[in-house]
Amino acid sequence: MTERVALITGASAGIGTELARVFAAKGHRLALVARRVDRLTALAAEIAAAGGTAPIVIGCDLAQPDAGDKIAAALAAAGVEVEFIVNNAGFGLFGNAIELDRADQLGIIAVNIRAMTDLSLRFSDHLIRHRGGILNVGSIAGFLPGPGMAVYYASKAYVLSFTEALRGELGLHGVRVTVLCPGPVPTEFQARAGFEPGFDSAVLNVSAADVAKAGYRGLMANRRAVLPGFGIKVVPLLLRIFPRGFILAAVARFQLRKR
Repeated sequence: MTERVALITGASAGIGTELARVFAAKGHRLALVARRVDRLTALAAEIAAAGGTAPIVIGCDLAQPDAGDKIAAALAAAGVEVEFIVNNAGFGLFGNAIELDRADQLGIIAVNIRAMTDLSLRFSDHLIRHRGGILNVGSIAGFLPGPGMAVYYASKAYVLSFTEALRGELGLHGVRVTVLCPGPVPTEFQARAGFEPGFDSAVLNVSAADVAKAGYRGLMANRRAVLPGFGIKVVPLLLRIFPRGFILAAVARFQLRKR
C-alpha cells in the first residue's frame, strides 16, 4: 500500500510550523514545503526525535510557476501520495497598492492564490482515493475589503470563496475541505508585511499553536470554516449588521493608524 503524507506549505515558521507539529503528534507522516530548508530540516529533526516518522523536506519557492511540478516530483521520488493538503504559505504587504512594488504584490497572488489552487487541484485524485482533506489557511481579512493591504485582503477573499466551492465539489467524494480564518497572530507575518502588531493583535490575539490545534480539529470534524477565538467569531456577525460602505471606511481608518 502506498504511504500517505500530509503536505504542509509554509512550514518553516509560525502557524505552518505549529500545524506540522499537530499533524505529526496525531501520527501523520509529513511532507514539509518552504524556501528555508534549514528551518525545515530542523523541524523534521525535532519531529523525528519526538518519535514521529521522518518528514520529507522539500525546499521550494511557491512564488515560482514551476513550484507545483517540483513538489510533485519530490513526492513521486519518495514514493508517497497526498492524503491531506495544508495550504498555509502566504504573505501580505502593508501600504497603498499604487505605492507598493507591483512585482512584490503579484508575488502575493502567486503564493496566496496560484500555488494554493495548483496544489489543491493537482493532488485531488490522491485526496479522493484516500478520502483525505484540504485545510486552506485564509484569514479574517477574507471577509473584508482591505485598503492599506488591498492585494492581501483580496487574496484571502479568494481563499475563502475557492475553499467553500471546492468543499461543495470534493465533499461528494468524501473529501473534507476546511478554511481556517485566524485574526492577527504573533508570527513573522507582521514583520514581512511591514507593520508592528497593535491594538487589534492584543484584542483578537490567539497563539499560532492554538490556531493550529483549532484548524486540525476543524478539518477532522469536516467543518466548513474555523475562526479561532471569540473575538474573531464576532466579525462575520458585524458584517451582516453594518453596510459594506461603512465597513470599507472603518477598515481604511483603522489601517491608517498603522502608518
